[in-house]
Amino acid sequence: MEESFNEKQSLELITGMINKAKNKFSESGMLYLVWGIAILFCSLVQFFLSSLMGFKNVYYVWFLTWPVYIYQAIFLYKKKKKETVKTYTDEILGYVWICFIICFFVMIFILIYSKRFELIYSAILVIYAIPTFLSGAILKVKSLLIGGICCWALAALSMFIPLQYHLLLISIAVILAWIIPGLYLRNKYLAQNKLAQQS
Repeated sequence: MEESFNEKQSLELITGMINKAKNKFSESGMLYLVWGIAILFCSLVQFFLSSLMGFKNVYYVWFLTWPVYIYQAIFLYKKKKKETVKTYTDEILGYVWICFIICFFVMIFILIYSKRFELIYSAILVIYAIPTFLSGAILKVKSLLIGGICCWALAALSMFIPLQYHLLLISIAVILAWIIPGLYLRNKYLAQNKLAQQS
């Protein structure tokens, strides 16, 4: 009887750990929100300054993302220190985002080197879709899946829209792919924390 009870307890413990680990990576939605808001701000500022006010070299506004890199590094470092176990989900998603960063910079380098500047924003939309869609599939978050599909649709749409409006497509993409899913993950995280505190 004692042995049977212990086996049941072990099974419940393992099941509980698996369920807890399912949405562990980015469960708070903070990085999706922070990056989404930063990119939305920079893309809108560049669009208004260049297209509506005629300023040149406004791409310097993207240097404002450097504090976000610093915040992300601190955020992930603190998160790693709190973690007792690194889950399989964490590991896979880590590789997904590393792949995204490498693809992003390699693609930008290729397009700049080949002087195909008109394709930069379309390529960014295609690349944004990949980690967003894969994260949605791994975390089982429908809004991320939809966000990734929207990025691909916007990339295709960009072929029929004047280049000066491509920054607006980037703005729409980050709202759909990162900000809305980030809000969903944030609300879910806060609700789970509230339930944990009450129990």
